[in-house]
Amino acid sequence: MWSVIKSVLAAFFGVQKERQRRTDFETGRPVVFIAVGIVMTLALVGLVALVANLAAR
Repeated sequence: MWSVIKSVLAAFFGVQKERQRRTDFETGRPVVFIAVGIVMTLALVGLVALVANLAAR
């Protein structure tokens, strides 16, 4: 699971290596990558909302 999280984070920020991307597409299950990506996106949006809320006080 850690490798999926690392791959999604790297892709999220656009720094994933071609070799790792190719390995992910060949061996990984797409559903897992999509689920982790959705969870990380929701966490990022929640974090930004929290920081904005704290800054507005």
